[in-house]
Amino acid sequence: MEMQQLLSMGFPDELAAQALAATGGKSTVKATEWILTQTQKSSPNSGSDQSSDPTQNPNPSPFQPKLDRFFNFKSKGQSHNASFPTITAIAGPEEEEEGTEELTPPKRVKQSSGFFLNRFHQKTVEKEKKQHHEPLYERMRPRTLNDVVGQDHLLANSSLLRSAIERNRLPSIVFWGPPGTGKTSIAKAIVNSASLQKQRQQQCPYYRFVSLSAVTSGVKDVRDAVEEARKLKVKSNLRTVLFVDEVHRFNKSQQDSFLPVIEDGSIVFIGATTENPSFHLITPLLSRCRVLTLNPLKPHHVALLLKRAVNDSEKGLVQSVDFPVDVSEDVIDFIANNCDGDARVALNALEISAITAVARVDVKPSKAIVEKEEDMVVQENEENRVGPSAAVVTLDDAKEALQCKHLAYDKAGDEHYNLISALHKSMRGSDANAAIYWLARMLEGGEEPLYIARRLIRFASEDVGLADPSALNQAVSCYQACHFIGMPECNVILAQCVAYLALAPKSIAVYRAIGAAQKVVKESVGQNEGVPLHLRNAPTNLMKELGYGKGYIYPPDNPSLTQSYLPPAIQGYKFLDWPDRNTSEE
Repeated sequence: MEMQQLLSMGFPDELAAQALAATGGKSTVKATEWILTQTQKSSPNSGSDQSSDPTQNPNPSPFQPKLDRFFNFKSKGQSHNASFPTITAIAGPEEEEEGTEELTPPKRVKQSSGFFLNRFHQKTVEKEKKQHHEPLYERMRPRTLNDVVGQDHLLANSSLLRSAIERNRLPSIVFWGPPGTGKTSIAKAIVNSASLQKQRQQQCPYYRFVSLSAVTSGVKDVRDAVEEARKLKVKSNLRTVLFVDEVHRFNKSQQDSFLPVIEDGSIVFIGATTENPSFHLITPLLSRCRVLTLNPLKPHHVALLLKRAVNDSEKGLVQSVDFPVDVSEDVIDFIANNCDGDARVALNALEISAITAVARVDVKPSKAIVEKEEDMVVQENEENRVGPSAAVVTLDDAKEALQCKHLAYDKAGDEHYNLISALHKSMRGSDANAAIYWLARMLEGGEEPLYIARRLIRFASEDVGLADPSALNQAVSCYQACHFIGMPECNVILAQCVAYLALAPKSIAVYRAIGAAQKVVKESVGQNEGVPLHLRNAPTNLMKELGYGKGYIYPPDNPSLTQSYLPPAIQGYKFLDWPDRNTSEE
């Protein structure tokens, strides 16, 4: 957005990119100020009247913007001299026209281009003041990699990312990790760090950051971004980093559109996803990118981010409430330990807590004002005030902001399968305590109780099996009970079944037996053998004449006689490793 505004003002592509890189890329106003400063340094006639009239200067400064992009010069008509135009100032491409200002002085008015740019700058500042505050987590994004907190395994001095920045060889990357772990922040910090590195080396090109979201963008948006990147690369040798958030939401054909532009170097691709790339991203895209995994932030990392937000007077917490606040260590520790490693959740909770604390402070409190010569002493008797000008964020405010402990869980995502696997393996290892813990994690995350009950039925046969045949009855009864009463009452029923299965004796004999039998059936040469004649039923005379059922021994009448029940090719094959019933009875 900032790049488009600068380009619409007429600034060259390379100059606009340099201005955004030098000022952090977040504010059009700061970038304009930077360009004006460069203009004053570069123009040899910056102090003369010639520079004030672009039409009189045959060799304008290379930094001079095309003012007719945002100023319209019109003739008033017959009543005015053509040398005294009516000037209509347009603040910018996104601001509606607020009216016109007619300048009809008795003599020629000489105004420099800086005058008009200052008018534009003033209007833009007023517009930004009217805008709503950005969320705290957005304002507190790190500018460079040195500002990033956590993810030390990716940001060490000898890491891939830092080495790539030093060598100016940014690779295409896919960041995979839970929400709030810094995927977007690290992507932006990479671009800023690379641009600053080039600036220190007094080299070009600078990197240009373009962000798309797979939730709202399509192939056309990607195609437009790539086309613009190719033009800028040819025109000004400016490289484009295309960041695609939630890239897993693109379908196969949309992901295919990235392949040729990554190969020819038109863009440096950086994707971010909360889902397992192995399942949601196509293999050709993964082969062209390096997958980097981000971990949930540790509590001390989150606490550091919260303290940074509290202490930052320019972008931090005070800007959210327009009022000084005091946050204790207890509040910071509580939020840091209950956000589940999600920095966005933590900063949101801190911001809401501060808003609650400030709202509790009376806007017009009763004050006993005592004048002492030149000073005024304000005496206030309010519990939530520190001195005369601060609101205290209490632990109750933080609890109200979080409502409940934030849990990272997705009923259809990677964490879903991770937790059910942990539950299954804990029961297999006969650790009832761990099994109940993982069950609680799933229930608190919102998992369907019937899904868990179905998995317990499978476990009862797969892992307990013949060692305790009643385990299957327990699991089926658990499913029926959960179906009858639902959550939250069925949590105890699930816990009882989980504990029973964890403590039950284990046998995988049946599980191995069915697996071995299926393997023999699948790997048989040619077709599987037919059922032996003596095992076939003979309900008709014709079938009896063909030998169906001939030679079959009825076991109840002849318990001591034996016969074979397998096809001849696999006679004597043993699938189930379990003591023989007759042997155990003896």
